[in-house]
Amino acid sequence: MPGEASHYKMEPEIRRNWRERIAKNDLEPKRAAVMALFYPFEDTTKLLLILRKTYKGVHSNQIGFPGGKVEQGDRDLLHTALRETEEEVGVPVDAVTVLKKLSEVYIPPSNFLVQPYLGLYQNPLSFTIQEAEVEALVEVSLSDFLDADNEIEQEMRTSYADTITVPAFKLNGYTVWGATAMMLNEIKDLLVKVL
Repeated sequence: MPGEASHYKMEPEIRRNWRERIAKNDLEPKRAAVMALFYPFEDTTKLLLILRKTYKGVHSNQIGFPGGKVEQGDRDLLHTALRETEEEVGVPVDAVTVLKKLSEVYIPPSNFLVQPYLGLYQNPLSFTIQEAEVEALVEVSLSDFLDADNEIEQEMRTSYADTITVPAFKLNGYTVWGATAMMLNEIKDLLVKVL
C-alpha cells in the first residue's frame, strides 16, 4: 500500500506542521469509515463523491466520500462504511463488492481517524441522497480522476485558517482537498500501477 507516501503528496502545509508536532495516538480520535465507490456508467467507469450540506462544522460544504462516524451497533469499520453509504446515497450494503481496505487518515480539525475502503458497485441503480446530509452527488469519470492536469494548488479559506494554499484535485468543477484528496491520491497511485 502506498499509504502515507501517497497521502503526503496532497497534505496541506498546515497539516504537515501539525503532524510533525503531535502524535495522533495521544489524542484519542473518534472513528469513522468511508467508501470510495467505483461503478460502470455507459462506456466509462465513475467514482462517487458527495458534496456535504452547509452546517456548523469543520467539514461543511466540502467534497467527501460517502461514509461517517461509527455508531453503536456497527460490527466493525467496514460495516460503518457500508451502512453510511446506504444511508447517504442509497446503495444497498449487499450490492457493494469491497475490493480493498486502504490506509487510515487522521483529520486534525475534527479529531477523526478515518478508515477508507475501495468498493465496486457493479450493477448500479439510481442513487438516492440523504437530503439532511448530502447536498449533491459528484460523479467523476475515471479518466478525469487520473488526469494529471486535474491536480492543482489553490488558496482556501477554512474554519481554522483564514487563507491557506493546498494541493488538491479539480474534479467536476469542485476543489477536492484535505483528507479526501489524501485518500484519493492513494487510490490514484494504486490504479496507476495496474492500468
